[in-house]
Amino acid sequence: MDSYQRYNAVEVRLSEFIFRCSECGVTYAETEVRSTCPSCAASQESGGVVRGVLEVELATLPDGWPPRRYAEFEFLQPFLPISHPETLPHLVVGGTPLLPVPGLRRELGMPNLWIKDDSRNPSGSTKDRASLLVVAKAIEYGIDTLATASTGNAASALAAVAGAAGRRAIVFVPADAPAAKLVQMLAYGATVIRLDGDYDDAFELCCEACDTFGWYNRNTAVNPFTIEGKKTAALEIAAQLAPDECDAVVVPTGDGVILAGIAKGFSDLSRCGLISRTPRLVAVQPSGSAAIVTAAQSGADTVEPLAEAASIADSLTVRVPRNATLCLRRIRESGGAGVAVSDRAIVAAIGRLARTTGVFAEPAGAAALAGLESALDQSLVGRDERVVLLITGSGLKDVAAATQAVAVPATIAADIDAIAELLDRADR
Repeated sequence: MDSYQRYNAVEVRLSEFIFRCSECGVTYAETEVRSTCPSCAASQESGGVVRGVLEVELATLPDGWPPRRYAEFEFLQPFLPISHPETLPHLVVGGTPLLPVPGLRRELGMPNLWIKDDSRNPSGSTKDRASLLVVAKAIEYGIDTLATASTGNAASALAAVAGAAGRRAIVFVPADAPAAKLVQMLAYGATVIRLDGDYDDAFELCCEACDTFGWYNRNTAVNPFTIEGKKTAALEIAAQLAPDECDAVVVPTGDGVILAGIAKGFSDLSRCGLISRTPRLVAVQPSGSAAIVTAAQSGADTVEPLAEAASIADSLTVRVPRNATLCLRRIRESGGAGVAVSDRAIVAAIGRLARTTGVFAEPAGAAALAGLESALDQSLVGRDERVVLLITGSGLKDVAAATQAVAVPATIAADIDAIAELLDRADR
């Protein structure tokens, strides 16, 4: 690939970086690979954890915070493997708020608790971060069609960003994907392929289709830029807290790429001296889909696939966490832990989070609060520590699930006496 190329009549120099295999340590130039380490991928088993996950190593990192303190994604360019901000689709991704949540602080007795509200991204989830960078790289490579497998959020995110960039998105989703997410991806113009199967089936078929038809594969762990995109949440957390630093970040975890991305962001910041230490990472999974947490708690070096996986948190429900190996390593390197939470605790957390913070989260996002409460009970985090909860998706993406967290009132007569009677009953 030539070291220069044209984009929107702007001559740009390609960013300088290498890929390093997280499994065998071999490095590759950008021109040599597009997905996983060829050597390790030779041992890939169908339906298994992804072998040879690649991570980006930038040749240089900034020695100070970029201007505007991450008000928008494009100001993170010094930390990203892109050639120029103009390659980023024109959609405002990232720059989400870090909220001090005084009500929840009081209830939990945690004066230094924060929420990173990634439900405010354009499609309503943190998956927009990965999709923005993946589409930017597709633009650099001159690729028009991108594909992904998803329970809903990654598909909606890719559809939104691809639509903004004038690219085609093809998404593979299970038939039971939440209706709101399905409507989203369709409205954004994606070609939606609904399968009679689960997410793991969609993942395998998407990979096969990308190989067959030459599409750019956005699948989590397969595409190395998904980790790079998701690391931007960690960059923002550090900038928003500076000069203070957090002690722990609680991360809802499915395939394990979000947690690996958070770890990568803090690692890059440590490398360039912008933070003095990296926080502990606490992975939260539903008890019905807890392969990574089970391995973390047992001390196992490998993650055993589940025969079945089920949870109200569809975004976290996987039989085979594709980035399990790297995620497990990053949890341990950080001194962190894994916690499993019940669907009942997740549903309760939806209401508690909304009531005390004003943040309405889908089950996967609310799992962060349920996980924090479990981590507190197990003394995995301290109440006086600086802790950040990553809220990964909006409750509007799965209203049916959120309905379980509330009591829908019966109708009453449209007169003031009926209102007075209702209020009297409520006060008793």
